Amino acid sequence: MPFSVLDLAPVASGSSETTALRNSLDLARATERLGYHRYWVAEHHNMPGIASSAPAVLLAHIAMATESIRVGSGGVMLPNHAPLVVAEQFGMLEAFHPGRVDLGIGRAPGTDQVTAQALRRQEGALSVDDFPQQLTELADYFTGRNSRGVTAVPALGNQPAMWLLGSSGYSAQVAGYLGLPFAFAHHFSSENTIPALALYRDRFRPSAVLDEPYAMIAANVLCAEDDETARELARPALLQFLKLRKGDPGRLPSPEEAAAYEYTDVDRLFIEQRLADQVVGGPETVRRGIEDLLAATGVNELMITTSVFDHAERIRSYERVAEVVGLKALV
Repeated sequence: MPFSVLDLAPVASGSSETTALRNSLDLARATERLGYHRYWVAEHHNMPGIASSAPAVLLAHIAMATESIRVGSGGVMLPNHAPLVVAEQFGMLEAFHPGRVDLGIGRAPGTDQVTAQALRRQEGALSVDDFPQQLTELADYFTGRNSRGVTAVPALGNQPAMWLLGSSGYSAQVAGYLGLPFAFAHHFSSENTIPALALYRDRFRPSAVLDEPYAMIAANVLCAEDDETARELARPALLQFLKLRKGDPGRLPSPEEAAAYEYTDVDRLFIEQRLADQVVGGPETVRRGIEDLLAATGVNELMITTSVFDHAERIRSYERVAEVVGLKALV
């Protein structure tokens, strides 16, 4: 069972984007040494607490800072970009780092509609029907089947491994129909996880890429020395997500800010429900939580995302998880 990493490059209160990005490089090197399989970064825009707005640029630095861990996008939000540009960027990454690059594609904009319009420089959102056409155009740039007579250099002949990402059933069905691996965003859409995975497996058709379905989920996991400490470490990220849902996105709060926040009863209920969907605790609690999650979903791979105010504590969480699940560290 491979275990992997999803990094949102969190920007902590009182810190900077530069520090967040340098922490991403540090975490990538650390998780590679620990034996994690792949390292993905997400595309988000207009969010002060997330520094990973340009996955291709960040991945270039991460790939150069590491040696063997797979690197990829979790994901590139295709409606925000011309397929040709995505093909060129990830074809270049694959040319530099052959056999190590994943291109995870998402259908959502990863931002609000005003920012989405600024990215696309056009009014209105793309419809659901546009996504398969965009996806086909992107794939054709890697194979040379593009009918427009456009050659994507250096994408042609340098195709990364392609994944479809989703937080609902739509992309699950498309991934199954195309015979592609599928990654589901359990970390923020846990109520849809089981139905989406069922749709993916039910719609799956063997392809040149896969003979059988290959599913991965991303989950929030935080492992500390004991359950109480883990819950305290989780509170800043819980508050950040609460404020995001209230339309007030911001940097990752400090523990002191999280403790001083004036929570309503509804806020506390939201946070407890959010915490119940995560694997947070000491080593034994995390071991059981991961086992239960894998048993319930039957996935082939688990991708872990961890947001902690203190970077050193974040790394220690990945270290404890690696020990709990029995990863083999690189010599």
